[in-house]
Amino acid sequence: MKIFTTILIFLAIGLIIFNFTLLDYNHPFEGDSVVALVGIAAAFCAVFILLIFKMSKKIEEKLKNQ
Repeated sequence: MKIFTTILIFLAIGLIIFNFTLLDYNHPFEGDSVVALVGIAAAFCAVFILLIFKMSKKIEEKLKNQ
């Protein structure tokens, strides 16, 4: 499970980088730039959720060992 969540985090970071390349910095709220902004926001949310999940698994392991 640790490897799977790490892979998903790296994929989400890759999506953030990819969506930054799609942004039109002159008109960030028009056309495909809006889709890229939504994709960036969704990928950031995914990264945060996965990091919270990893932290909860670490806490669960520590509680099992006590």
